[in-house]
Amino acid sequence: MIGQIDLARHFTLSGSAMTLSRVGYGAMQLAGRDGDKLVWGPPRDIDAANRSSATCRRKWREPHRYRRFLWSPCQEPDHKKALSPYPDDLVIVTKVGARRGEDGSWIPAFSRGDLTTAIHDNLRNLGLDVLDVVNLRSMFSIHEPAEGSIEAPLAVLAELQQKGLVRHIGLSNVTPAQIAEARHIAPIVCVQNHYNLAHRTDDALIADLARDGIAYVPFFPLGGFTPLQSATLSDVAARLGATPMQVALAWLLQRPPNILVIPGTSSIEHLRENLQSSMLQIPPEVIADLDAIGGSA
Repeated sequence: MIGQIDLARHFTLSGSAMTLSRVGYGAMQLAGRDGDKLVWGPPRDIDAANRSSATCRRKWREPHRYRRFLWSPCQEPDHKKALSPYPDDLVIVTKVGARRGEDGSWIPAFSRGDLTTAIHDNLRNLGLDVLDVVNLRSMFSIHEPAEGSIEAPLAVLAELQQKGLVRHIGLSNVTPAQIAEARHIAPIVCVQNHYNLAHRTDDALIADLARDGIAYVPFFPLGGFTPLQSATLSDVAARLGATPMQVALAWLLQRPPNILVIPGTSSIEHLRENLQSSMLQIPPEVIADLDAIGGSA
């Protein structure tokens, strides 16, 4: 039941002129993997990754009312090679606040020097004079939000924004209290937290952000490196003539309109499937079945 009605539509980032398509491209899986080190170094198959990026580039260059966006947590120079020259309507979102140890660990990088270096590294690697959106990742806990003040690092990003190096600021892996703290320091245009069909901790937060016009961007919208597994999801997909991952993305797009999805893949076939998810119409009674997955997770 993949029809011709585009359910993705668009969302305008609060306080900006950036009106985005609600389906973007998550670039995390373009990075490589070394043993148990995820998002590490160049892709295993560089040619396949570049073909996937090139497909994105062609899609972005097709006539489209709204800006496309690329979520680039890796800030690898390969993004510039694969995607440049950048289309005028491409918005690139990067992330700072953590660095990688030699053992693949994630290490907090919240100091003024860390953040300033990260911004300049992003500008150099991406070949840009200004970054469209930069997310500050809270590192009080690696996998889930945990309380702790982000005032000091957010103030550094605000200063870099005032210097013209950053257009807009977002947050990642944060609690509602940290979002409130941040909004007293600088305007926040988006929040990126762990959320998907089975992981529903942020239901209330999403509704609150929607009322304030702030975008919510789930990371791991398809379960991350361990894809979502659910008999209900598989059954619904079979009934709708779609893949389980298409259903999971379409479910997100039929929730509050401030949700932007950034499925990541290094496969052209999966990329095309992900883009088709915006055309999948899920009937209300089926939505109820899918909603129950989160309640049992």
